[in-house]
Amino acid sequence: MPEDAQELRKARRFLKERLQRDYTTLRGYKEERSNVRQLLQRTAEMGESNSLLLIGPRGAGKTTLINAVLTDLLVNRSFVENTLIVHLDGNLHTDDRIALKSITVQMRLENAADGKVFGSFAENLAFLLQCLKAGDKKSKSVVFILEEFDLFCTHHNQTLLYNLFDVSQSAQAPICVLGVTCRLDVIELLEKRVKSRFSHRQVFLFPSADQFEAYTKLCQELLLIPSNSELKASADRIDSLYLLKSEALNFNRNHFDGVEYEFDNKFVENWNKHHAKMLKSSQAQKTFQMLYDFDISEAFLKNFIFRLVAQLKPDAPHITVDQLTALSAQYEGDDKIDLLCGLSVLELCLIIAIKHHSEIYDRDPFNFEIVFARFSKFAKISTTMQSVERSIVLKAFEHLRIGELIMPLSNSGVGKVQKEFEMHKMALTYGQIQQAVQRYQALPTEVAQWAQSSLI
Repeated sequence: MPEDAQELRKARRFLKERLQRDYTTLRGYKEERSNVRQLLQRTAEMGESNSLLLIGPRGAGKTTLINAVLTDLLVNRSFVENTLIVHLDGNLHTDDRIALKSITVQMRLENAADGKVFGSFAENLAFLLQCLKAGDKKSKSVVFILEEFDLFCTHHNQTLLYNLFDVSQSAQAPICVLGVTCRLDVIELLEKRVKSRFSHRQVFLFPSADQFEAYTKLCQELLLIPSNSELKASADRIDSLYLLKSEALNFNRNHFDGVEYEFDNKFVENWNKHHAKMLKSSQAQKTFQMLYDFDISEAFLKNFIFRLVAQLKPDAPHITVDQLTALSAQYEGDDKIDLLCGLSVLELCLIIAIKHHSEIYDRDPFNFEIVFARFSKFAKISTTMQSVERSIVLKAFEHLRIGELIMPLSNSGVGKVQKEFEMHKMALTYGQIQQAVQRYQALPTEVAQWAQSSLI
């Protein structure tokens, strides 16, 4: 029916946009969210200067946490009126000169000196510090958000970080420095003089590995369509984003707004009923358990569900368990097993010979001569490998090295040792070799049997 096809197109667009452009919905991390919110509130309302580092793996929700806290605080009139937000990114602002220019523009100070043009980095920095130090606790507070904080640590003398932390430690204009990084050792990257001025306040965001029920609930939440009343309720929160007047922080300009969509109640009921039932099936639960073991971050799950939603079409209007399983199988695949399955039978025989050597000698290093001697034993009783010349076997061994299935122990011996005697180590697990042998097309039976046992 045309109406159903139209509703499906609308639902597909709605789900895709919500997965891609919902920058402020943070699930979990209540304590961490509260800590950051209180820190920003104290800076805006009480004139306190603070510094804090948000640390966690990529996709954990560090930037989303900051966006969510800023959105929460936009209902607070004193925060909106008394706060300037300066957003810097270590990938964009690659040195302190570029960063200072951006800060000057974002703080709207470029016209503050009667059209004076700053020449040197020192003049620019002196002007900025003068503006910050001229204030007191009643001045407008400035929130500095430093994405990829660890990259700012590589700047010359860490001048920018030193001065920002120095201002935050003194009773001058209230500023709050929020650093966002995925490096656990970021404190060690700071110079001693910078480290002494940092508050050492750190918030860690690590997804929990024992919340599978919450993970399946999240899958359901991301895949189901909310009612029209729920869409309107969530839109009220987003309406306040226009108050966020920041030149660089632009998530508010392209944020997902669900109020644009209105669905037929019957379609929503059928969609939610079908997918809730599908998600509760044992096969779907098994698939999500595999995905949970693979990557527990919400960002990964959103990407996975986006790929499922993209498969929707009028003749297949619902996501099925088979689609779920087929897509998840792509994440289970091991590239090295695919590489092994693409080797010639001779090269796979050398891998098996290396495997047996490693098992017997507890992963001791090996060279071509050791592997060739073991392969020759097998070749004598094999009908498929009897007449293979030594030079061809050496070429196959070099091909394994080029493919990085075996790795030389060091480059220092190259040129001094003949290639037949250079020591190598195996860059594979026994399980990978076993799976490759099982999946290899038309592998001779005697080779498959040799892979199981080193006894010839």
